[in-house]
Amino acid sequence: MGNSAETFGLNQVGQIAVPVTDIKRAIAFYRDTLGMRFLFQAPPDLAFFDLSGVRLLLDGPAKAQAGNSSVIYYKVSDLQAAFTTLSERGVQFEAEPHMIAKMPHHELWMAFFHDPDKNLVALMSEVR
Repeated sequence: MGNSAETFGLNQVGQIAVPVTDIKRAIAFYRDTLGMRFLFQAPPDLAFFDLSGVRLLLDGPAKAQAGNSSVIYYKVSDLQAAFTTLSERGVQFEAEPHMIAKMPHHELWMAFFHDPDKNLVALMSEVR
């Protein structure tokens, strides 16, 4: 064991949970509106999606926390195209995509919206 405690550090996300009040409505939004890959539904009111190896759990039993979850930032390569597509699917954004910060090698752009349970969601893009 020796140095394992000294070198240990968390470095990979396996699953993120988002509290929802209506599992059927949430599945439809995340699968059909946002286009996420649906994996399966499990009792009691849990639904799982694949985000390139990270699972997203829609958590019906945690409905009391709906609208108060952490912000999840979804990385997209073309923010304007994602904004247009999701807007056409009925997503109501808080504002147009905008630059958050100018970094040495790229600009950080974001756009924010809420899911049906008022959880804040963001799209982010690093533009060279």
